[in-house]
Amino acid sequence: MYDRETRFPMEDTMNAARLEYTEKGVMHMASRRCDIIRISRSGAILALLTQYKLPQQFYLDLPDARITKVGCMLMRVNVNNTVEIRFLRVLSEKELNKIFVYSTHPAHRNRALDIRA
Repeated sequence: MYDRETRFPMEDTMNAARLEYTEKGVMHMASRRCDIIRISRSGAILALLTQYKLPQQFYLDLPDARITKVGCMLMRVNVNNTVEIRFLRVLSEKELNKIFVYSTHPAHRNRALDIRA
């Protein structure tokens, strides 16, 4: 399914995020911090320590941009402590702009939030 979807171009960013997933079936929720280093409307590349077992499906929260519970699927784990993920839904342009407003990447320094939208 994911190989037939359109791929949107990735853009560099630097946002703090949090992964939430269940461990041991449905026993309890676990949460891990990560950084988003590249993002598009359909996927992202996250920087985090990959020494622990990451599940195939999890939720991604972006607390700065106030975007919660974005369903994700793990596509690839790289050796340089990055993982490639795909979103279970395509992010809207409004959500992507909110992410870029709160980014600490130098390319997004002059972005402003449109309060009328």
